[in-house]
Amino acid sequence: MTETLQRAVNAALATVIDPELRRPITELGMVDSVEISDDGLVRLAVLLTIAGCPLRDTITSDAEKALSSVPGVTAVDVELKVMNQAQRDALKEQLRGAGGQRGIPFNDPGSLTKVFAVASGKGGVGKSSVTVNLACALAAQGLRVGIVDADVYGFSVPALMGITQAPTRVDDMILPPVAYGVKVISIGMFVTANQPVAWRGPMLHRALEQFLTDVYFGDLDALFLDLPPGTGDIAISVAQLLPKAEILVVTTPQAAAADVAERAGAIATQTGQSLAGVIENMSYLEMPDGGRMDLFGSGGGAVLAERLTATVGSDVPLLGQIPLDILLREGGDAGSPIVLAQPDTPAAAALAEIAGKLAARPRGLTGMKLGLQPR
Repeated sequence: MTETLQRAVNAALATVIDPELRRPITELGMVDSVEISDDGLVRLAVLLTIAGCPLRDTITSDAEKALSSVPGVTAVDVELKVMNQAQRDALKEQLRGAGGQRGIPFNDPGSLTKVFAVASGKGGVGKSSVTVNLACALAAQGLRVGIVDADVYGFSVPALMGITQAPTRVDDMILPPVAYGVKVISIGMFVTANQPVAWRGPMLHRALEQFLTDVYFGDLDALFLDLPPGTGDIAISVAQLLPKAEILVVTTPQAAAADVAERAGAIATQTGQSLAGVIENMSYLEMPDGGRMDLFGSGGGAVLAERLTATVGSDVPLLGQIPLDILLREGGDAGSPIVLAQPDTPAAAALAEIAGKLAARPRGLTGMKLGLQPR
């Protein structure tokens, strides 16, 4: 009976997921000890990565819930301890590989992560809202997704995702906060209040590089980068640091916006990147009688896709048209993405359809070693 209970307790602990690393605590070496008394009391000692772990209460409650559901367990006592340096080093090596080497994992030949750089010609087209909702839509499908808020001057992703938690630092490794199943990093998590960031180009490049090397995202299916408007320093840095990133161009229907957005997409001809497609935001307003009002004109997204196709010499599709919706704005203000809060709305449906197209794009296997050996 004791051995059966011990196996059941171990199985239950394997379901407790670290909220930042998104892996079972049993795999991460966080279970220090488990004691089961004759009367069914389970005493569990859990090792936290750092003393001030912001999600210590979550880990405690998840462990208590998992163990309390085991038949034969009458009570649960969780004790929280802290890893020593050797244990932290072992954890970093487990996560990063031998030696805990730093680097950009998305550039590894074996990486299957699809990287999308979301760009726009100018501000105010809803690029960040589109990024957040696409990421959440993919995460809702069960994919592992991350966002790098690369708009250092105009960071907005934490607010759109409702994130107030600061990242956890384990020595030189940063664990990004998780919201709606999406791992997020932003310069907004490192500044106080609404302090402006006044940096020149080299500092912007270094910040982006640190996000990609020091932040542990784990094995992602998709990574979104919310770029600042235009074709400045960050766009160039993304091309240098993530040469395989595909560009998603967000525009609005009017001709003037499409003209400016064309420059943001045409940068691919200079950087050697590919274009994943065009997304037209604020396409129309649905009227109570079922009709549509084109507040900002029409056809800009299709025209832009045609121009970029001619410019880069390969097909650049119009991935979708997202209607104006007050619920989209309200969801952003509340930190509750519309694809999750109001999935039946036209805007949420359009965003989910675009996310489905991105998820269906094949991940290249060129240059990958499959580990096959002749017999």
